[in-house]
Amino acid sequence: MSASPFAETMASFPLLSLVTFLPVAGALLLLLVPGTNERAIRGTGLFISLVAFIASVFVWRRFADVTGFQLVERHAWIPSLGIGYTLGIDGISFLLVMLTTFITPIALLSSTHAIEHRVKEFTISVLLLETAMLGALVSLDLVLFYVFWEAMLIPMYLLIGVWGGKERIYATTKFFLYTMLGSVLMLVGVLYLYLRTNPASAAFADVLEIPLTRTEQLWLFAAFGLAFAIKVPLFPFHTWLPDAHTEAPTAGSVILAGVLLKMGTYGFLRFAFPLFPEAVGVYSVPMMALAVIGIIYGAMTAYAQTDVKKLVAYSSVSHMGYIVLGMFALTKAGIEGAMLQMLNHGISTGALFLCVGVLYERRHTREISEYGGLAKVVPVFATIFMIVTFSSIGLPGTNGFVGEFLILTGTFEEALSSHLDATLAWKDFLLSWRVVTTVFATIATLGVVLGAVYMLSMFRRVMFGEIKNPKNLTLKDLSPRELLYLVPMVVLIFLIGFFPNVLLNKMHRSVDAFVDHYRPAIVKARSPETVAAREGARAVEAR
Repeated sequence: MSASPFAETMASFPLLSLVTFLPVAGALLLLLVPGTNERAIRGTGLFISLVAFIASVFVWRRFADVTGFQLVERHAWIPSLGIGYTLGIDGISFLLVMLTTFITPIALLSSTHAIEHRVKEFTISVLLLETAMLGALVSLDLVLFYVFWEAMLIPMYLLIGVWGGKERIYATTKFFLYTMLGSVLMLVGVLYLYLRTNPASAAFADVLEIPLTRTEQLWLFAAFGLAFAIKVPLFPFHTWLPDAHTEAPTAGSVILAGVLLKMGTYGFLRFAFPLFPEAVGVYSVPMMALAVIGIIYGAMTAYAQTDVKKLVAYSSVSHMGYIVLGMFALTKAGIEGAMLQMLNHGISTGALFLCVGVLYERRHTREISEYGGLAKVVPVFATIFMIVTFSSIGLPGTNGFVGEFLILTGTFEEALSSHLDATLAWKDFLLSWRVVTTVFATIATLGVVLGAVYMLSMFRRVMFGEIKNPKNLTLKDLSPRELLYLVPMVVLIFLIGFFPNVLLNKMHRSVDAFVDHYRPAIVKARSPETVAAREGARAVEAR
């Protein structure tokens, strides 16, 4: 087994704290700005979010290609209880931090005309949400992580409930109930782990040392995993997402799709896999099965939608299934693909919601039937929408292709490298790990085809054909402000598509150490021999 992937390199300057809490400082500053001065409010919020992004660029520059956590900050928070303020970053969390600071100013810029009331409160909510997301990504203390995890709920609740559509109360209530259910169970798990340490500590490094039994791991994985699965959201816990996306303002949908959903997949990699490796092995088949069901279900449901925003929302369910599939394959290609796809999904789906927002601001409808022939009227917008659509379906040369290719490669690699006993009975043969993972990978590949069908069908109906609605004849093409937030997304789509190693090189060491360290225990837990031994032990106990 390799050395622990959780070695720590202390920071000489609290850069992570600076990046994390700059948005809160901006929110406090906005309290001093009169609510009637909307221009100053929008400018200040955008400026602070850009400063946070620039600060994260310094994180990029200081991030080294080494194993373990970097830029670690450790301070006593509640020393009498063993709860500390510990921050750190590695190849698993690094890209998501960059994505968060990149998406936030784009979301704020996109809201200039979409949000016309309570602008001050809206901007403060977005900045507070940014800090909560960043804090969850860099926390290395379970209690601190849980505080940031819960803190994300409040501003997102406000974004949907105050600035959402007609059914916003229903959507926020559903979002709140789903999220709180998972969070309460995770809190129970955090408290259990905290009480198992001696002396009492919530530090991630200390919790990793707890010798958990198989039964403890199974229950704790269920507690943490439900919270993460709801946040992803993984089928069948996905039903809150289409309502939340449909009712949220464009900026809220961009942040929700771009970053917030990744908290679930990040949580699996950061906490569930290292803390409960045996449980991960036991739950691998059902988790991958749910991921594949989500891929197909999301794609087919998206195809049936008449509301373009709901179509993109269901496509998000499908795409997140690929990320979960890649993670639980637990190959280096699969995990790197999943991590890269977290970033790609944030860019592609976030850009899709921005494009939907552009249409809605002009026509105040999201019904696909209300459009048609727009490419003749708004050619610049049509071009950008086409690029984003190609990215979403994973066209070679775009970012989406690289992530999905690595995930499917990693899943097939896991299938082909698994032992297959040709002497097994046909039932055991069909249920063998190699056959099961091959089936999962094959069905997931079918999801790529379905994704192309529903996305290209939607694009054709919106952009091509005759202009049957006279209201579409007078639509204006993209403004300089809209180009300012859409063009960077398009640039990233091609940069990642053609030069993925710029990002993959940042995660190689972390992923290699992670897989080498935890794969043996997880593979052993899900191997046929281990399962047979457990069944034999149960039979002996029954006698």
